[in-house]
Amino acid sequence: MNDYYKILGVEKGASEDEIKKAYRQLAHKYHPDKPDGDEGKFKEVNEAYQVLGNEEKRAQYDRFGRVFAEGGGWPSGASGFRFDEDMFDLGDILENIFVNFGGPRRQTYTQGSDIEITAQISLEEAFQGTKPEIKFKTMVACDSCSGFGYEKEAGFSNCSLCQGRGEIREEKKTFFGHFAQVKACPDCRGRGETPNKVCIDCKGLGRVSGERKVTIEISPGVEDGQIIKVKGAGETGERESANGDLYVMVKIKSHPVFERIKNDIYLTKKAKITDALLGKKINFKDINGESFGISIPGDFNFKDKFRVPGRGMPIFGFGTTRGDLYISFALKTPKKLSKKAEKLLKELEGEL
Repeated sequence: MNDYYKILGVEKGASEDEIKKAYRQLAHKYHPDKPDGDEGKFKEVNEAYQVLGNEEKRAQYDRFGRVFAEGGGWPSGASGFRFDEDMFDLGDILENIFVNFGGPRRQTYTQGSDIEITAQISLEEAFQGTKPEIKFKTMVACDSCSGFGYEKEAGFSNCSLCQGRGEIREEKKTFFGHFAQVKACPDCRGRGETPNKVCIDCKGLGRVSGERKVTIEISPGVEDGQIIKVKGAGETGERESANGDLYVMVKIKSHPVFERIKNDIYLTKKAKITDALLGKKINFKDINGESFGISIPGDFNFKDKFRVPGRGMPIFGFGTTRGDLYISFALKTPKKLSKKAEKLLKELEGEL
């Protein structure tokens, strides 16, 4: 025997309103007419509600685990209930009320879908900013009809299904009574007229499969994984409907010299121990290619990183403001010391 409470997803002590609410949600979800509907689950939900939604049957079910049929036998399941007659989509009803009261006629052409792509750039390009041209396959406007889906010169005729109204009327029985719903005509898609000559290349859709080229602007300081939105640069909609948007995820390639962490840049530099001890200037180039030099102070701990302010990445959206550059030193020592060098180092050791 099925557990009707479990099927509706309610507790045994659930109120009548809770049971009704759960049923409406599940029946709407699993209705066979929906693209993702499930006829088997829809029947289970109906059967459970026929029992739990009836006070007398629910009492029998709670006491005996079954419901007695009116003729005295055991029921094989609830029957005589249809979602189409007793349930409704309140959103559809409210939406169509505005049509009934003189609202704008709706056209139901499919809008273009959003598209997500990835753009790979170098760390130098992330520093300077760049404007790459991106190419990708998608639906684009048909050249033959300029995206209209028909030949303008051939004109239009009234739609035979809706008689030029652009809408059809449907009646639906609900818990609240009869509602007359007005929906866009499926033949003319709400236009009220159909073209006399449909474009043969796009078959009336106004779009075909093709390639789109989009130049995107990537600002200085962009971070890895950042997403840039280009409105209307996605898939083309049917018959001049709105295009989708393009979402570009920026991926920054790894660099052979520099490592980026947020707005700061890190690098490792080989240096002679004599240059460090004598305070000689050590020359560098930053990510922008600019040369600069630093002298290591006498009390510097080589386990630490040497900070050079303002030599990092631009801070996104803050103009010329930059992060910092951090340098780690890898000291080079000679493979073999001469006697003279060894003597000098021993003398130096005594002074340190």
